[in-house]
Amino acid sequence: MSDHKKPARTISIKPLFERHQKVYPRSVTGLFQRWRWVFAWLTQIVFYGLCWLPWNGRQAVLFDLDARRFYVFDLVLWPQDVIYLAVILVLSALGLFLFTTVAGRVWCGYTCPQTVYTELFLWIEARLEGDRPKRMKLDSGGWNARKLRLKTAKHTAWIALSLWTGFTFVGYFTPIHELAAGVMNLSLSGWESFWIVFYSALTYGNAGFFREQMCKYVCPYAQFQFVMFDPDTLIVAYDETRGEARGARSKKAVPSEQGLGDCVDCGICVQVCPTGIDIRDGLQLECIGCAACIDACDQVMDKMDYPRGLIRYSTENALRDRSTTAEVNRRVLRPRVLVYAAVFFTLLAATGWSLGTRVPLKVDLQRDRAMMGREIEDGLIENSFRMHLINASEHTSNFSLEARGLPGIHVTQADEISVPGASSHTVIFNVRVPPGTTEPGAHPIRFIITDTADPAVTVTEKAKFWVP
Repeated sequence: MSDHKKPARTISIKPLFERHQKVYPRSVTGLFQRWRWVFAWLTQIVFYGLCWLPWNGRQAVLFDLDARRFYVFDLVLWPQDVIYLAVILVLSALGLFLFTTVAGRVWCGYTCPQTVYTELFLWIEARLEGDRPKRMKLDSGGWNARKLRLKTAKHTAWIALSLWTGFTFVGYFTPIHELAAGVMNLSLSGWESFWIVFYSALTYGNAGFFREQMCKYVCPYAQFQFVMFDPDTLIVAYDETRGEARGARSKKAVPSEQGLGDCVDCGICVQVCPTGIDIRDGLQLECIGCAACIDACDQVMDKMDYPRGLIRYSTENALRDRSTTAEVNRRVLRPRVLVYAAVFFTLLAATGWSLGTRVPLKVDLQRDRAMMGREIEDGLIENSFRMHLINASEHTSNFSLEARGLPGIHVTQADEISVPGASSHTVIFNVRVPPGTTEPGAHPIRFIITDTADPAVTVTEKAKFWVP
């Protein structure tokens, strides 16, 4: 019997609540980084510019809570259109499921506001304090005039960007020109001031300090993203078969002769990661799919004259089966994706059709409940009604009112009803029928309200006519 004993295993114990270590992402260039900046520019041009775009004598997009009207280009939405808000939320969820199933966390890596503003803040930080090594050295050193100057400049720029962001956000709820005048004249309302400061502080704190912690601990999407993944979902992946074993070597060395893979263990993929993870450890909750590690690794592979793609967008099945790019692409249109896409695009088309054929007139009709019906002069039977009209267009419209359903029924007020654009109007009117027309009781009738300038704008409302 051998006296040889196996070496004792070393058990590493990590505390449940570990002190946060600040992440210093290294600057990187490459295809995916350029795409990230393209999306950053597009989203911010839309966000900062759309509220300044004039449209029909107002700003193009305005959520006027005081007037209870939402303006979206030519659309004027009222509280009665809340169904569209529900549909937008459903479409957003379906779109998230669809794109996540196909390509993982592309939303997080390229267009999420947290990612975009963190990238903007990091850009400011790098321009003022330098790249990763310089920032780390500056933070670890003592305070002096240079450090105070750089930190003051950085936080001043951060605060200015945050305040502009908060101002723009509130500008979608208060007309932006009025809001700007209020800022210049120091005459903002309490709520406007609160929301500008609140949203500015949120931007400053999240993008300047919390950064990756928002993605790791706060964002609910990060916690349930893996439910939407499957083995054919595109993810940022390290090719372990090709890369292992890791190790440094000279450029002229042949890795196979030294028992090494293509990974030179430089750690640059970790240094450029905005959440500070090592992608070589496999798919992790903290990975936001930004592909910074792909750009960084490709640059190292170029320097070593190795093929690109040691870290790449791929799938679990593709890595396991060594699938080609064409084979990966064919697996995109799998049943799960087709179901999500069918539901998403069907609902999107139905919503577009509904908005396109939407009649810009809303009518709320009520019969005067204090009086069921009465007999007036000449034996006529009369009922009173109250009608509330909402003109959802942005120009004044005149509407005619006609009653049908009983012989000889007519509305006593024959004049046209004028309703200004994007406004409402209430009218009280009487409806009469000749004596002996019908039996006592409630009888169904209908009212037809038509735009005199555009007969296609017609609403029919049902009601009951009471005969005593």
